[in-house]
Amino acid sequence: MTRTVFVNGAYVPENEAKISIFDRGFLMADGVYEVTSVLQGKLIDFEGHAVRLERSLNELDMGMPCTLDELLEIHRELVRVNEIDEGLVYLQITRGSDGDRDFAFPDPETTKPTLVLFTQSKPGMANSAASQKGAKIISIEDIRWGRRDIKTVQLLYPSMGKMMAKKVGCDDAWMVEEGFVTEGTSNNAYIVKGNKIITRGLSNDILHGITRAAVLRMAKEAQMEVEERSFTIEEAKEADEAFTTSASAFVMPVVEIDGATMGDGTPGPIAKRLREIYLDESLKKAI
Repeated sequence: MTRTVFVNGAYVPENEAKISIFDRGFLMADGVYEVTSVLQGKLIDFEGHAVRLERSLNELDMGMPCTLDELLEIHRELVRVNEIDEGLVYLQITRGSDGDRDFAFPDPETTKPTLVLFTQSKPGMANSAASQKGAKIISIEDIRWGRRDIKTVQLLYPSMGKMMAKKVGCDDAWMVEEGFVTEGTSNNAYIVKGNKIITRGLSNDILHGITRAAVLRMAKEAQMEVEERSFTIEEAKEADEAFTTSASAFVMPVVEIDGATMGDGTPGPIAKRLREIYLDESLKKAI
């Protein structure tokens, strides 16, 4: 079945979707994106993703091509026509194209942003085998640019990090800068010590995860202790358990870091409980 995608105001079959070769997203990675999960045909944390999208656009002095209400309707229509029960909606906005390549931004008065959305069907996402098994992590140097809080499409190094992990039989990589873990290649990173959840505080150094915010709020509501501070890989290896959060994997237990087994090598109780709470509470608020 051919997916229906959204390109600049039109719903079209994926094999008919077209973007200019001069689009700055293609030439300069001059764009931002969001990924919203779909469970039971409903959008998870849409409002949070929309707010972060606006922030990313503002930080890059880029215009919003439509209203948030219109954006919500596009998401819902794509979920409907593509019959997505469990999966993702990918959204990308770039600065567009004025018909040629130039380092200088095009005039926003005459060049409209490019807006693209598409769905990905992921049956079984809520109860994935990966979450039951847990992830194996390696550490790599963090050499990305300094504004990781902006969710740009500049994802080459995170992709390379995932491939580094794959080559040694692992699932993902945590990036380390000046001795401390920043985040995973596509997720926020956490350790648990003595029932205390520890994760790096918000700054320009990491993405302000929408799932991160929800999980930390729910953890506090469940009377779990949370400490926002930096931690090292060595501290992580000695922790009771570890996990990551992201829109596509929710709460993912970590069972190995750089070859060191976490606990008994199975997902820890806090990570499992947080995943249950997050899925349950998020579905109640899904739209």
